[in-house]
Amino acid sequence: MPDRVYNVLFLCSGNSARSIMAESLLRKEGAGRFRAFSAGSRPKGAVDPLALEVLEAFDMPTDDLRSKSWTEFAEPDAPQLDFVFTVCDAAAGEACPVWPGQPMTAHWGIEDPAAVEGAPFERARAFGQAFRYLKNRIGVFTSLPIASLDRLALSRKLDEIGTLTGASVGAVVPSQRESA
Repeated sequence: MPDRVYNVLFLCSGNSARSIMAESLLRKEGAGRFRAFSAGSRPKGAVDPLALEVLEAFDMPTDDLRSKSWTEFAEPDAPQLDFVFTVCDAAAGEACPVWPGQPMTAHWGIEDPAAVEGAPFERARAFGQAFRYLKNRIGVFTSLPIASLDRLALSRKLDEIGTLTGASVGAVVPSQRESA
């Protein structure tokens, strides 16, 4: 019997940078175990060019990435979501649509690299940092034994992942006792 494929939606208000990078990362890092999507409460309508540059620099998929509204995923014919992660504080504070299937949710807030002003190297550094944080969090997420964790333990792990920075990966990987 093939393993289950989980549908994951990353939310951000503008759906132009962080949620887009998360979608691309999970597409590659999820290795067929996950279907990744992204959306925004107030989509900008275009993907930030620096987000695409960072993704391409790390050989992440950029095909079919687009800025879109989260209402697409509340429609009756939308994929049934298993997980919904907010990656910006604005989206986390908004009233989200009712997601069919009652997916697990968590807030994985990351500073908005698109809001950084200054020299090109400062903006590039902000996008690179957001990418690294997302990569670390998604790496831990994809290593979780999802099927063997009860809903409460999984919810705790998802919340803990949202606190990870670039160096604190080991804290969330489940112990043998939890995954048994």
